[in-house]
Amino acid sequence: MKTELDIPALVVFLFFFALVTVMGFVAARWKRPKNLASLDEWGLGGRQFGTWITWFLVGGDFYTAYTVIAVPSLVYSVGAYGFFALPYTILVYPFVFMVMPKLWQVAKDNGYVTAADVVHGRYGSRTLEAAVAITGVVATMPYIALQLIGMAAAVKALGFEGEWPLIAAFLVLALYTYSSGLRAPALIAFVKDIMIYIAVIAAVSYIPGKLGGYAAVFTAADEAFKAKGSGSILLQPSQYVAYATLALGSALAAFMYPHTLTGIFASKSATTIRKNAVLLPAYTLMLGLLALLGYMGHAAHLKLASNNDVVPALFQNLFPGWFAGFAFAAIAIGALVPAAVMSIGAANLFTRNFWKAYVNPEVTHAGEAAVAKIASLVVKVGALLVIIYLPTQFALDLQLLGGLWILQTLPALIFGLFTRWFTAPALLAGWATGLFGGTYLTWMDGLKPLHLISVGSFSATAYVGLIALLANIVVAAIVNVIVRRTAGPFASDSWVGAPRAK
Repeated sequence: MKTELDIPALVVFLFFFALVTVMGFVAARWKRPKNLASLDEWGLGGRQFGTWITWFLVGGDFYTAYTVIAVPSLVYSVGAYGFFALPYTILVYPFVFMVMPKLWQVAKDNGYVTAADVVHGRYGSRTLEAAVAITGVVATMPYIALQLIGMAAAVKALGFEGEWPLIAAFLVLALYTYSSGLRAPALIAFVKDIMIYIAVIAAVSYIPGKLGGYAAVFTAADEAFKAKGSGSILLQPSQYVAYATLALGSALAAFMYPHTLTGIFASKSATTIRKNAVLLPAYTLMLGLLALLGYMGHAAHLKLASNNDVVPALFQNLFPGWFAGFAFAAIAIGALVPAAVMSIGAANLFTRNFWKAYVNPEVTHAGEAAVAKIASLVVKVGALLVIIYLPTQFALDLQLLGGLWILQTLPALIFGLFTRWFTAPALLAGWATGLFGGTYLTWMDGLKPLHLISVGSFSATAYVGLIALLANIVVAAIVNVIVRRTAGPFASDSWVGAPRAK
């Protein structure tokens, strides 16, 4: 990949980056209420986002800059196995359609801002609430760091060296998120998503023609995988179980993260969420087209220092400089939107479920907003330090564990919406089993997401997160039977705890 400074690309990049920076600060006045000094307004945009705003916001923080870089990179490296992101982003939307409107209604009726709020409201357990909140914050930190990795790939392609461009970009992000809250990424998401769509459609329309057509692209990729002795353009039978479990586990985890739940809670109605469950699969179509860039990298015979350079190198080598700058700006802006929402989601958790729960239970609405603003800055700085001072692989490994960890909050958050059978001690035992057991398996496997299961003559490789979730549910069920037999009719059967102030 070229490393010299590309002036036309740089000019276009700076123009669009400046545009979204201005939009970020203007967002403080967009749909502005009389007072922004509350978590409902700063952290959830007043819970007033309609279908289209929610579509862009959720799509913007679900399909991130790292997705644009990582999915083609994985396909370039291993072939068809990298397409697991497609079925997972299809499976997730029926789950969203069935579950998230009910979760939104509970949060709206009780003034809840975070998943941990919902859990405390259902079970009245500060310990379970803290477990869900800690898991959310810890799982989010490396996710923000990964956005920096995506941005770094685009900045590197422009010819910049060193860490200062990343520091400057996240300083801007920190400032407009601090002033505008969730309104900033919601407004910027319009520009980001349109730019990504333009770049991807142009790439899948133009690049194959330059490389001899799609037949030549697939032939070149197939030959490349055969030459290196690993990977293939078709999924192998030995990969079926791993592929399916990875897709299912990823789908179940996707809307457990604080940033995706923030987008859900910010919606103005349950109907808005259902409409988005129908409309959001359009992003999956884009993701499928984007993944094909991995195969195109082989056909273009790119010389790469890292697999993460596939997409930047394709735009740099096959498009005019000005359009490459446009694509790099789309990727960089694609990092800002999810990073902003992620930091807001983590800040909401810290404010509601640590500060208010343990430090200052009588904190005012304005005090909550002030604490959340500072917490969001700390989260961003932490993610930036991870990228600057620790190897990139460290962030990748933490993100792998983050997906496993966040999946273990699903029973505590979701089961209580549909059944009153489970108790807090049982769910806490299940959470601990899944989180620590899954982490142990991943560590023993060399921080790999898949684990070999052998039962008699049967053996298969499956996603560790899903294995841990099954263990979580089994342990929770067993402990729950014991707890209910001990507690008898006094076991908790209903929503407890007074509704939190809106």
